[in-house]
Amino acid sequence: MAQRFLVTGGAGYVGSHLVAALVERGDAVVVVDNLRTGHRGAVPAGVQLIVADLADAGARDAILADGPWHAVFHFAALSQVGESMRLPLQYLIDNGTNGMQLIEGCIRHNIKRFVLSSTAALYGTPRTVPIPEEASLDPESPYGDSKWMLERALFWADRIHGLRYASLRYFNAAGADPRGRLGEDHRPESHLIPLVIDAALGRRPALEVYGDDYPTPDGTCIRDYVHVTDLADAHLLALSRLERGSISVNLGNGAGHSVLEVIEAVERVSQRKVPYRISPRRSGDPAVLVASSERARQELGWQPRLTALDEIVRTALRWREAHPNGYVD
Repeated sequence: MAQRFLVTGGAGYVGSHLVAALVERGDAVVVVDNLRTGHRGAVPAGVQLIVADLADAGARDAILADGPWHAVFHFAALSQVGESMRLPLQYLIDNGTNGMQLIEGCIRHNIKRFVLSSTAALYGTPRTVPIPEEASLDPESPYGDSKWMLERALFWADRIHGLRYASLRYFNAAGADPRGRLGEDHRPESHLIPLVIDAALGRRPALEVYGDDYPTPDGTCIRDYVHVTDLADAHLLALSRLERGSISVNLGNGAGHSVLEVIEAVERVSQRKVPYRISPRRSGDPAVLVASSERARQELGWQPRLTALDEIVRTALRWREAHPNGYVD
């Protein structure tokens, strides 16, 4: 039976892949996005797009009142860790305050299910790798703190008001829709894989590799890259899991790849050399961030399908080559 969902930030990178998955299974979807970083072209034909900002109390309340909503998927957020260190209050207000007002509105309008796009930035520098959900939460940026604020708000919203929630703690979202419909279009781009691809395609200067003296096999940072389509699948599974109660889970590949390994993968897949240079470390970059996703596998039944780094890169390269200017908005 078709259901009706509200997706905030559904014109963005991960949100748009979830919207496509919902539409494919026959659900009704409404996207609300301020298009600050999202794109009209990422919203499928036939899906209603409301251009609005969650800071607008009147618009937010009118949207929530226009139910019924089976659930709210909340992606809308500022998401750059480095930028949050320069603009801490903007991140805490845009992500934390606006997100909590959205949660409060869900309670008032009797919406019973909420799925949050959270982050591995909650963990700060981990003591244990792979990182389990039981690891201490110690955000080292206003971005991470803003997501922690929402997780705590959801905890109390469930305990006191019965709002069931899933907090999905992403590691590094990567890749693009295997069918070529959707992909990354950040302006400016900050994610490693599209930056490496652009360097290989000659669309940007030599890539900067920040540090080659970390305690890793090749000296460069190791990160956990999870395909964006697998993330979308996890959201659908999390929605079903809410029938049994709220949950917080990591979403990662479970295998880490270094910066140099990503460069080598892009070179293999593209058959092009990647120009790069070694630069000093950036402050706050942990050597290794890799998820333990055992809880997601056991509790959600999540089985990532696109786990090979070359396959992740291949889908991203296909999108980048087919859409050299990203979405046409």
